[in-house]
Amino acid sequence: MPDEPVCSLVELLDLENIELNIYRGTNRDIGTGRIYGGQALAQSLVAARRTVEADWSAHSLHGYFILEGDLSLPVVYFVDRLRDGRSYATRRVTGIQNGAAIFNMSASFHRREEGVSHQMEMPSVPPPDAFRPELETIREHAEEIPRALRGVLTQDRPLDIRAVDAVDPFDPKPGVPRQMYWIRTNGRIEGGTTDHQAVLAYASDFGLLGAALRPHGLTFRDPRVMVASLDHALWFHRPFRADAWLLYVVDSPASGLGRGFSRGTFFTREGELVASVAQEGVVRMRRSEPGTGVDGSDGS
Repeated sequence: MPDEPVCSLVELLDLENIELNIYRGTNRDIGTGRIYGGQALAQSLVAARRTVEADWSAHSLHGYFILEGDLSLPVVYFVDRLRDGRSYATRRVTGIQNGAAIFNMSASFHRREEGVSHQMEMPSVPPPDAFRPELETIREHAEEIPRALRGVLTQDRPLDIRAVDAVDPFDPKPGVPRQMYWIRTNGRIEGGTTDHQAVLAYASDFGLLGAALRPHGLTFRDPRVMVASLDHALWFHRPFRADAWLLYVVDSPASGLGRGFSRGTFFTREGELVASVAQEGVVRMRRSEPGTGVDGSDGS
């Protein structure tokens, strides 16, 4: 019997073709109150991939989050075929809701070839079996989660995420701006390269800006902080499987002026560097008007 959690994720990323170069995707609520950025990124990748030759695969994506996505509405993706060369093809994808662009992405695809090769070393960390799934910890603290979010945050997940250097989301302490996770799907992916790349794109938005919050003892669930992705870049270096353990190493070199910057690398258990990520996002402390309790931020 197919693994239900991972099948639900692959189905989420399997877009409906509604016209030439036009696709439609549904949404999954992960408890943020808006469309998860990794979903928009992954669905845009799938839309772009549908318009290139079968033996080509993505090597880089660069996306901008323009507006907050509405979970109650599907997203329609328009693909522009910018260039088809002998070795590279370029696509631009725009995600639309209510007639407005909520996400824009450029993607480049490459016909595989051989070349010189090198990589940085993977950090030495204990294996994934040495750590608990994040979902177990969340379920143990279910009573501390607001009732409106409890069902969503404790639901079965398509990804098994295990923090190497976990931050207690219910009692965070300031630390170095770095986090590491073992991550894989909860079940086998039956599809090919596109499915594995799309799932990794989906996973790559997880926890990135958390590294920018860590030095300040903050987390995404802290009501004092507003966090939102602004842009996201992803490079695929080597083939991989998203249903096998990958070590996601994330650090934040800098934050300031209401923004945080983070970058990440994905390694296989054997130490192969298979993908790199970079992201900047809003990291803003909420302000309340004196005596009103009303948030005084501008909402951008």
